[in-house]
Amino acid sequence: MAVAMVTTAVQQTPTIDEPVYVGTAEVYLHEHSLRFNPEHPPLGKLVVASGLAFTDVHFDGGFTGNQTQLGRRVLYESGNDPWRVMLAARLPVIVLTLLFGLVVLAFARDLFGPAGALLAVALYAFSPDVVAHGSLATLDVPAAGFVLTAAWCLWHARQRPRLWLPFAGAALGAALATKMNMLAVVPVVLLLAAVDQARKGRWARGLVAAAGVALVAVAVVWAAYLAVDPRLRWTTPDGVPAVHGLRGLVTSLLPFPEAYRDGMRLQFGFENATWDGFLFGRHYHGALWYYLPAALLVKTPLGMLALWAAGAGVLLAVRRLRPAAAYVLLPPLVLLAAAMTGSRDLGVRYAVFVPVFGAVAAVGVTAVRRRWVGPAAVALAAFTAVSSLRTFPLYLPYSNEAFGGPAATHLRLHDSNVDWGQDLGRLADRLRERYPGERVWLVYKGSGVPSSYGITSRFPLAVPPDKVHGLLVVSDSSVAKAEGPLAVLLADAVPVDEVGHSITIYRR
Repeated sequence: MAVAMVTTAVQQTPTIDEPVYVGTAEVYLHEHSLRFNPEHPPLGKLVVASGLAFTDVHFDGGFTGNQTQLGRRVLYESGNDPWRVMLAARLPVIVLTLLFGLVVLAFARDLFGPAGALLAVALYAFSPDVVAHGSLATLDVPAAGFVLTAAWCLWHARQRPRLWLPFAGAALGAALATKMNMLAVVPVVLLLAAVDQARKGRWARGLVAAAGVALVAVAVVWAAYLAVDPRLRWTTPDGVPAVHGLRGLVTSLLPFPEAYRDGMRLQFGFENATWDGFLFGRHYHGALWYYLPAALLVKTPLGMLALWAAGAGVLLAVRRLRPAAAYVLLPPLVLLAAAMTGSRDLGVRYAVFVPVFGAVAAVGVTAVRRRWVGPAAVALAAFTAVSSLRTFPLYLPYSNEAFGGPAATHLRLHDSNVDWGQDLGRLADRLRERYPGERVWLVYKGSGVPSSYGITSRFPLAVPPDKVHGLLVVSDSSVAKAEGPLAVLLADAVPVDEVGHSITIYRR
């Protein structure tokens, strides 16, 4: 897994979100300011900063542009090497992802023994989605891993509450200090913290346990903000929407810094917007409630899907395992239900906690005392490993064999499921090797700067269609949502090549 993630990190250019996090991390390091990227809490970006702190990144202080412009300034306009900066930013997330693999191992061992632990960590290590997003300087895998850690600590707290409940609170706080959508799991964690004591008739102890976990979590969130700016200087930026009703009431009552609450208001503003989606060849406006389950069906190895279903069924069916089901199944189900109500159908990264928890849940099959179960589980895990290895090192566009594999993902999904701007470097190599000297027209969906990688191109939508001749290079997410002038250009363009399963080269 480490080899896969480092290789991926070395070869991929910045995805759409990464420059913002890198630029914000540099501001944290040099200016101790919270003014950029307030829609996400600081902990994940502090993790990124822990890698950047050991590089000699040139940073221009006092930047006054927006956060997108900040990321571009740091990576491309300040004399820095974008490849080196991105690797430094990604390595701490890779290390954290590997550490969460040890949590998977320990959690499964506690529930199912050593054999189950090895099966669980194998499923985690070969999960294409975990490898893909665990190798990026983004927030999704860290947030999911912290929730898993909280659930594991709560499982131990059933026997030793005084030792493990504070750790559970710290892990929950770390999740909340990384991504705000983890707030949906707070009632589940607090309920699990209280239920064991309450089951023994100690209701007061149960309430104290839940309150203690909540207090530690709140303290961790405050600590993350104070680590950036000990004086908590914060002015509400322009563009923060007013949030009314129940959402507004909940936001105003949260015991977190004002910067956190303003970030939540920004997130609600994003949720109130209408976004484009693409699923199974259909381009639509708005959101589909079943998008995430459908996308997970496409992007999860078939052997892993089978083990998830079987393991979850065993956890629910076998009486002695039902207590564990609450810790392994309930958090991801609640988070998935909350994510399904969102307005942004942009990728399974919004549900990456499913393969993280699913690796543990799948091991429930080992509790079935039938001779054929062990060999069948090993065979399905091996099928998963082979499917994952076949996509190396192109993990972002992975889809399973039932849906045509990585080369066909762009026909069914878009955005971070397949094309997140990660292949600009590979495109530069392809154009130099196969199409030297040809005129290039580029429609690129991403945050990278093509000229920084040696790509000389023009934007085809700025001229009449009859002037566009030569190579038309288009990001597959743009192809999926092509309308107007781009659709006209593609109508009589002939596909001749593809790059990384995320960019198509046409001749026109």
